[in-house]
Amino acid sequence: MTAGQPAEPPPARRGLMLVLSSPSGAGKSTLTRRLNEEEQSLGRAFHLSVSVTTRARRPSEIDHRDYHFITRPRFESMRERGELLEWAEVHGNFYGTPREPVEQALARGQDVLFDIDWQGTLQLYESMRADVVSVFVLPPSIAELKARLERRAEDAPDIIARRLANSAVELRHWAEYDYVIINRDVADAFDSLKAILNAERVRRQRQPGLEAFVAGLLAELGAERQT
Repeated sequence: MTAGQPAEPPPARRGLMLVLSSPSGAGKSTLTRRLNEEEQSLGRAFHLSVSVTTRARRPSEIDHRDYHFITRPRFESMRERGELLEWAEVHGNFYGTPREPVEQALARGQDVLFDIDWQGTLQLYESMRADVVSVFVLPPSIAELKARLERRAEDAPDIIARRLANSAVELRHWAEYDYVIINRDVADAFDSLKAILNAERVRRQRQPGLEAFVAGLLAELGAERQT
């Protein structure tokens, strides 16, 4: 940049990985769905991380949108070849995140949205901690958590009982997350989630061109004083 020439805007930032976790029924899937829809409407679409899973598809789910439903041998093959960024066994089924689409999205400055459990989150910490913004969603009470699972009407009673029992394990990991939202009201929880995302997008460390940009501003100011 020459003296008197306006500073160039900083280059596009690297994308971030927004991770939501919660006990089953606490509302993380509803929040991620709403957030993705709003970002799309604003022209800032997430790269939505679609996990692979070995569990059976629920009636309301669509293959390749909600999950990539694959066989256990296929999952094991992907895991052995290092094609999964993280993986976990949950409720007797395997879940994992394909690595390549995520790395490509971050490199082009696109944010990636994750709906995964605490095991997957800790694996992301190990490999890409600087890129991760993690949020744990808590239910207002266990009674409400059970009611939400029953209202969903997609799981048999024994599965609901198992999910409630596993909630004790999941809840113990809340303190490992960057942010915690108590989902008493979905609208309020959604507002909190948007505030977290907006703040993290302008974090200094996520804007690699700021040093050069500020240097350009100072040079421009010096030229202005000389006129």
